[in-house]
Amino acid sequence: MDPRIREHAQIIVEHSTEMEAGDNVVVDAHPVSEDLVTALHEAIADVGANPLVIQERMGERFRRAYLRNHDDEFGDEDFPDHVMALYEAMDVYIAVRASDNATQTADVDPEVNQAYNQLTQPILEERLGKTWCLTQYPSPANAQLAEMSTDGYENFVWDAINRDWDEVREFQAEMVDILDDASEVRIVSGDTTDVTMSLDGMLTLNDYGEANLPGGEVFTAPVPDSVEGEVLFDKPVYQQGREITDVRCVFEGGEIVEYEAAKNEEVLDNILNTDDGARRLGELGIGMNRAIDEFTYNMLFDEKMGDTVHMAVGRAYAACVGEGRETNESAVHVDMIVDMSEDSYIEVDGEVVQRDGTFTFEE
Repeated sequence: MDPRIREHAQIIVEHSTEMEAGDNVVVDAHPVSEDLVTALHEAIADVGANPLVIQERMGERFRRAYLRNHDDEFGDEDFPDHVMALYEAMDVYIAVRASDNATQTADVDPEVNQAYNQLTQPILEERLGKTWCLTQYPSPANAQLAEMSTDGYENFVWDAINRDWDEVREFQAEMVDILDDASEVRIVSGDTTDVTMSLDGMLTLNDYGEANLPGGEVFTAPVPDSVEGEVLFDKPVYQQGREITDVRCVFEGGEIVEYEAAKNEEVLDNILNTDDGARRLGELGIGMNRAIDEFTYNMLFDEKMGDTVHMAVGRAYAACVGEGRETNESAVHVDMIVDMSEDSYIEVDGEVVQRDGTFTFEE
């Protein structure tokens, strides 16, 4: 086994989840990531926790079969109580992304996907209420999507994951301090993005490889009705097995009042019409992981790139919402990226804190 795999597993168990003896652990992984799952079992045994492997992550093929043969109506009788019972009994959830086909669900009706996501929203909330870690195993299909060789993608993934996360935390803490004291943030990129939002009373989190591995961002939640302006998300995003490109959104009073996409606009349309909260921003994130220097069509990595900003339509993370502040609720949380490497800046309360991808405290 590649020694980097065991290092990856140790980081998940000891750093990302801080697993303890007696914890009931669900490992959700595709069989292509068998080596990492094996290394996780070694590390979990060392701690004295109790692992169970499920294959929801393999289940894109199964999910496709189910959703393509189900009508677009989902009622209470369709709710998977047995799945909810599993997550209620769980203490730690480890999701390993890996695929043998990154576009497996491309021919599922977006409206059916939307209806199923709404039905199973309580399961997602239960899972997110526990200790969890989402990570990546460098499978050949993901390498192909990233337009890399398998060896090259393995190097890319483990260079981004197997890091000194305490050092990352210290570097990112400077940006956390800036945003925690902020009232208003303005993001400008070229002549296609100029958007402002209030962060008043909201909390900024430092992502240094805990729930997301790799980490490498700081993120918060905007005041839901404060977002004003226009954004061009100039990096592609994969949703429901389809690539959506050049998403343009216009915000008024916090709500998206106008939108378009160059490719697969119908998928974007279904996302934004999932529920009332889907047309508002739930997250503002600033990428700070300098080890991620290539776009790979994988949001777990792409949103952490040091020259990017991402915004998520839909659900806000409760940990980012200050006491007495409104939480944007939604069954979706979809991140989209703005390239900030050229002709761009981030302004906090009138002061530029990043220009063309470089933070003022890096200069």
